[in-house]
Amino acid sequence: MVTQGELAPVRNHPPATATVEDYLVVLYVWERDGRPAHASLLATQIGVSQPTAGATIKRMVRDGWVIVEEHKVLRLTAQGRQKARSVIRRHFIIERLLRDILGVPWSRLHQEAHALEHVISEETLMLMEEKLHHPGTCPHGNPMPGNEMAVAQWIRLIDMKAGQQGVIRRIHELAEDTPDLMSFLEQRALMPGATITILEVQTFNQTMTVIVNGAQVVLGLAMAQSIFAQTALMER
Repeated sequence: MVTQGELAPVRNHPPATATVEDYLVVLYVWERDGRPAHASLLATQIGVSQPTAGATIKRMVRDGWVIVEEHKVLRLTAQGRQKARSVIRRHFIIERLLRDILGVPWSRLHQEAHALEHVISEETLMLMEEKLHHPGTCPHGNPMPGNEMAVAQWIRLIDMKAGQQGVIRRIHELAEDTPDLMSFLEQRALMPGATITILEVQTFNQTMTVIVNGAQVVLGLAMAQSIFAQTALMER
């Protein structure tokens, strides 16, 4: 359990490394989604061993980025949350530039932006943001920090019923960490803006059959949890 002293702002803590920024972003997304965060889950998401994740988390606690609450739940401090929002903003604006201006393939945007997000200056970022007319989402439909309400009514495909139709609006941020999944979605046009109809849901084998822009596609239900759509009912 954390004490009041541990909750106090930490001053003059060391700058966040690229690794720390990656951890902060995942924790921010989980907090936003109401998902409890533990070191073991973070290790799996980041793709490192539990001892490696544990060592990084200890440094993050020491430097004032996170605190450890009851039941070993990790929570961002005010500084950690602010830094995570900054990294996400950088990442999304770079993705927008790569897609909207340069035409980089949609499935490659996340990996390309991840390589650049830790080094770009704030001055350059502001110029990019102005050039892009201050976008509210990334090309995958995820909200800029502070713009969460704009996407709050979109629902996961897994929550839609057979016969229901909608328009794909968003692929969850953490799904972007799997390049093969993003390539699969792009190849089958399962991208923001595509019209989708739920044909059937088969719980016995955990699949969902959908029609996307006229083509039939079979998805695993786990994948369907990461895809969000705006239904006709929402548009009224």
